[in-house]
Amino acid sequence: MIFRIAELSDIKQIQVVRHLVKENTLSNPDLVPDKDVAYYISEKGKGWVCEVDDQIVGFSIIDLLEKSVWALFVDPDFAEKGIGKELHRLMLDWYFQQTKDKVVLGTAPNTRAEQFYTLQGWTPVGSYSNGEIKFEMSYADWSH
Repeated sequence: MIFRIAELSDIKQIQVVRHLVKENTLSNPDLVPDKDVAYYISEKGKGWVCEVDDQIVGFSIIDLLEKSVWALFVDPDFAEKGIGKELHRLMLDWYFQQTKDKVVLGTAPNTRAEQFYTLQGWTPVGSYSNGEIKFEMSYADWSH
């Protein structure tokens, strides 16, 4: 497994992984066009990928401007191998090197993602209008 910073040339494979997931699926794949991914990994924040045999099997993207996790997805065939945990660590380590501000994310309730973020130390702080649970992570909680 190779973990590295996401590049614009990775977007096609990132999109493949995004559409493979069974939870937090997109109702319409066109809702997240390639140009949005490019904007998030090159201007709004940063992204990371995990490669196995030259194939991207997971990715994470954090939005520094909006102080939120934009995406963290792993190919279901590669679940439970620590990939999500490492992508999460890389993303939050980088974020808190840039700022000490809290970071937020939203995820659907009663999903493996909800359990994952709870286990990583995120605090539920309410919900969004779309029904997703709103989580936040403070610098103090991440760094201890």
